[in-house]
This record gives sequence, C-alpha cells and structure tokens, in this order.
Amino acid sequence: MDYDIIFIMGPQGSGKGTQARILTDKLGFFFWETGAVLRKNADVMTSSGIRTRDLLKTGRLFTDEELFSVAEAELKQIPKDRGIIFDGIPRRIGQAKVLLELLKSYGKKRFATILIDLPEEESFKRLLLRAEKEGRSDDTRKGIERRLADYRENTVPMLDFMKENTEFFAIDGRPSIEDVAKEVAKTLKING
Repeated sequence: MDYDIIFIMGPQGSGKGTQARILTDKLGFFFWETGAVLRKNADVMTSSGIRTRDLLKTGRLFTDEELFSVAEAELKQIPKDRGIIFDGIPRRIGQAKVLLELLKSYGKKRFATILIDLPEEESFKRLLLRAEKEGRSDDTRKGIERRLADYRENTVPMLDFMKENTEFFAIDGRPSIEDVAKEVAKTLKING
C-alpha cells in the first residue's frame, strides 16, 4: 500500500465511518474522526471564539480557518511518519484545498480518496433505520434531508477536486460491510 493519507468520503449512511475504522485497524494509521478531534481540541476551538458543543450539535460545517486551526493543532501531535485516515472530511472545496496544503507542509505526499458511493434513496433509508435502532437525535427526517442536501451541494462538487489532486477510487457502498471492506482493501492493495 502506497499512501500516507486516505480520505474516506460518501454520503451519510454510506458506512464511511465503519470503513475508516476497519482500515485504521488494518493499517495502524491515526483515525481522524472529526467529532473526536473537535472535542480533543476544544481549547483551540474556544480560542478562536467557536463553541465545540454547538458545532457538534448543529452539524455546522467548519469554516476553512476553523479547519486549519484544528488540523494544525492536531497534526503537531501526530508523528510525521504515521499515516492518517480522514473520515468524511473535507466536505467542500475550500476545506480540501486548505487541508491538502497543510498536509503537504507536514511532509505528506501520497493521498488516496475512497468514495463509498450510495444512491441518495439508500442513504435516506439507512439513516431512518439507524434513527429507529439508535434513537439518534440528528436522524430526524428533516435533519437527514438537510444533511443529504448539504452533501449534494458542497461535497459532490468537491469530489472533482479530489479526483484531480489525489488517487481517487469509487466503491459501491450497497453490499455488506465485509464485502465493501474487502473491495477497499483490494483497491488500496492492502494484504490481509
């Protein structure tokens, strides 16, 4: 496997977080899960006048400056020779540009993007099912519609940028978790 940075993208409900964790376990990379990184860097966020709790609660997107300050603080703590898997971030072109430049300044050069592709109707069904099973407060019908619209408007246009600036692979997210994980490993040429 040839990459030191792997971006896992996909609409909500595609299983990108699950696939990112599976990859993290296989590779021993640092797992960049935005909510956890935000909570860990709450002091950085507060110094910028941002309330971490509000970001997590509302699902508001980072501004590029917010992403830069949090990413910079976190990257200083990750050994330079350790790979990183990003779960669902960046979410728009401005963030992608800032993040890739910052990563390059930390000596990262080999980027891969895995898009766990899923039709919107399937995302919607999965999120409603998750809401029933887990009782997540952000998985209301209206909340799901808002998040999927945000994905369409901000993340989908950013995918072209990722295609131009990273090795880009689209994987069908409809099969089982295990089958998707096998396809991800095969695509990235990971043994075992």
